[in-house]
Amino acid sequence: MTGKYSAAGAALGGRTLKTGQSRWFIGYKKHTVRLWLSGFTERVVLVPLVSWLAPGNRGEALFLRPSVRYCAQSLGWLPDFLAGDMAYINLKMHQEIRERWNVAVITKLRANMRLVPPFEAGPVAVCPQGQPLEWLDYEAEDQEHWFGVRAADPLCAGCWEQNRCLRQFNYPAARHEILLGLLPLASQTAQQLLKQARPWIEPAQSYEKNQLGLKQMFLNSLRLAWTMGLLADAAVLLRAHLLLKHPPGQSILQELMPRQMALNIKVETNT
Repeated sequence: MTGKYSAAGAALGGRTLKTGQSRWFIGYKKHTVRLWLSGFTERVVLVPLVSWLAPGNRGEALFLRPSVRYCAQSLGWLPDFLAGDMAYINLKMHQEIRERWNVAVITKLRANMRLVPPFEAGPVAVCPQGQPLEWLDYEAEDQEHWFGVRAADPLCAGCWEQNRCLRQFNYPAARHEILLGLLPLASQTAQQLLKQARPWIEPAQSYEKNQLGLKQMFLNSLRLAWTMGLLADAAVLLRAHLLLKHPPGQSILQELMPRQMALNIKVETNT
């Protein structure tokens, strides 16, 4: 490998390992922040907010901070949560986004990451004596999370520390930006985002690659790739606009088709 390719600005990048597919590719990557339009329940609609085109060797986490900054400066709006895959893990950057813009970055844990108190495998939050805890609230002023005992039949009655235990525990958000951060990974809200919202990114990307035909194109310059990326975003936005303005009529097979359930994301608090 000489490191020089016919596509101007291209670089050697890695993709998710799949059967029958090379682990590596030479070219560019499109990085997109997509907004879930939760008010449209007939089907899942994800629209692009911010897109970046870069050589394939640029890591995904590099685009987190400029994406959030663009939303704040150009759109005058910030998302509450950003749900990404493990390629977006960068604890220092997660902390900066949390402290500067009050936005939660939610990902799964890498296999080699160590758990920190109050978490055990799962992850599940537990007290020092092993009683499972539930997330109560986040104190923004102190940047601390509060966990408490909410179980109907807790182990506390037999605990030797029950007389001096308030059954509530606080932990700084900065202790671990994935396990704690702005939204604890063990919370119902975080798990709901990772299991119900995040998996729809792959179908959205597949629409661009396959139905819009980007996968079949050879783009020999970063500028051309950037232009095609903008055109793809425009097509997705126009499609979403059409769906919102003119919802499709009911099919005769409607009862047999899967339906999108509302996410109903609610941050759990003790109020």
